[in-house]
Amino acid sequence: MGVITTSLEAAVNWGRTNAMWPMLFGLACCAIEMMASQASEYDLSRFGMEINRASPRQADLMIVAGRVSRKMGPVVRQLYDQMSDPKWVIAMGDCASCGGVYNNYAVVQGVDEIVPVDVYVAGCPPRPEALIYGIMMLHEKVRREKIGQYGTRRAEKEAVRVDAQGREVAMAERR
Repeated sequence: MGVITTSLEAAVNWGRTNAMWPMLFGLACCAIEMMASQASEYDLSRFGMEINRASPRQADLMIVAGRVSRKMGPVVRQLYDQMSDPKWVIAMGDCASCGGVYNNYAVVQGVDEIVPVDVYVAGCPPRPEALIYGIMMLHEKVRREKIGQYGTRRAEKEAVRVDAQGREVAMAERR
């Protein structure tokens, strides 16, 4: 007979990483690459993400793909607030990360002005491989979390940035 020994935190975090349910929030051209990551060639279902949820109450991962306008900002925040804890956010693409080429009054210069972001995936638009690598970086981050952090983790959390080729890069200070 085999015996399995592990800690409660490791078992809970293993379950959370293998059963993340993403909520789709495709706002621009990055959404096409996000849809391609669900297709048979890349197959996000091997990470436990068979179904993309349309309801925030059934999702624990928000993938913001594309530019966020000032009018859409309150909607993004409302959907984020309706998600149950623990919840995570991936900013997919340059527009979601820092506003991209849209440096004007109508586009939010980074979705982190509205919701706390866990992983930034760079690229215009990023390839499905970069999104998958960003999800794997989020899995690593979730595996390191402590159970007691879930109520307070938003204030002092660290973000991870992934470039277009899927490599982790250092975070630069925002202006």
